[in-house]
Amino acid sequence: MPPVAELAPPKDGACNGGVNLAEAMTAGEAEIARVMQICNACRYCEGFCAVFPAMTRRLEFNAADTHYLANLCHNCGSCLYACQYAPPHEFAVNVPQAMAKVRVRTYQDYAWPRAFGKLYERAGLTVAFALSGGLALFMILAIAMNGRLIHEPLKGNFYAIFPHNFMALLFGAVFGFAILALAIGVVKFWREVSPTKDGNAADIKAAAQARVPAVAEAVHDVARMKYLGGGHGEGCNEGDDAFTLWRRRFHHFTLYGFLLCFASTCVATLYHYIWKLQAPYAYTSAPVILGTLGGIGLIIGPVGLLWLNFKRDALRSDASQKAMDRGFIMLLLLVSVTGLLLLVLRDTRFMALWLAIHLGTVMALFVTLPYGKFAHGIFRSAALLKFNIEKRMPNRLGLGGE
Repeated sequence: MPPVAELAPPKDGACNGGVNLAEAMTAGEAEIARVMQICNACRYCEGFCAVFPAMTRRLEFNAADTHYLANLCHNCGSCLYACQYAPPHEFAVNVPQAMAKVRVRTYQDYAWPRAFGKLYERAGLTVAFALSGGLALFMILAIAMNGRLIHEPLKGNFYAIFPHNFMALLFGAVFGFAILALAIGVVKFWREVSPTKDGNAADIKAAAQARVPAVAEAVHDVARMKYLGGGHGEGCNEGDDAFTLWRRRFHHFTLYGFLLCFASTCVATLYHYIWKLQAPYAYTSAPVILGTLGGIGLIIGPVGLLWLNFKRDALRSDASQKAMDRGFIMLLLLVSVTGLLLLVLRDTRFMALWLAIHLGTVMALFVTLPYGKFAHGIFRSAALLKFNIEKRMPNRLGLGGE
């Protein structure tokens, strides 16, 4: 490994040793390769997060490596504020920003169908069209099926407005497509970054033996959001170099709020099909309690994440992704707010109106799941799984602390 002083910024597309990375990789991928080689020589941030131990297992970084590391990065900002080569130093090492720019390229490159990856380039417009289209669709359907949006109270019977089978078929199809699109994309990604893609028989055997404990650890890391602790447990850097755990806490509210809402839907499905219990359900029933708690989480979390997004240091973020980040946060917030309002107003004559509004926002969320910020959780989980498999495999380089 050459001394850090020799790892000057690339000139004319060359990056260390005269290798013209621009010919093989995009500018963003080449930038990650450049900064990772500098970081590999320095090693000051080696204990900060999963990115740096993964880095030490490589001397060179191809395009697949840069996408793997970009999705392993949680953009906590710790390495930027600790780095002696960060801007305004001539090396201009900015790991979080470089990773953020390639991360969105991952979502685009592995989107399915591939042409839909272009939606990331107009994320704000995509969310706006999806939301306006969803609202218009359910307003029109509510009027077409019932003749009006304001009506006599229906004792909270949503199915008097939209039949159960109609909603189940429509949302089931859209959600199913979203899951399929995300699954195809992440499988393609995994094939490119798999720990055994270019490995020998010994690597394949080691990876197989590591699979179960690696999956368990990856799930644990995702559930705790371990790497939003900044590598030291004190949190991320938001507007300055002070540590805060609020980003991890707001992510927890958002994740578990989403899971509680999903659980509410699953329990309601069991009520309907297995136990033959028809909605509306009592306020003390499991679906309503789970949905209410989830809705509260999906208000606290997104509001907090939006606040942090506005105060985030521009040096560690990609300005072009603000529309994608904020659009997804706002959709989550709208879904939760309209859902809780619908629960409050379900016994009033405004139920049809609020049901149409709520279902329109949910439809917009489902439609944009594979082509918006939601994808980061899927690809990041895959990257964490690779990391937890890879670190249990023999380190052929014999570098770093492993």
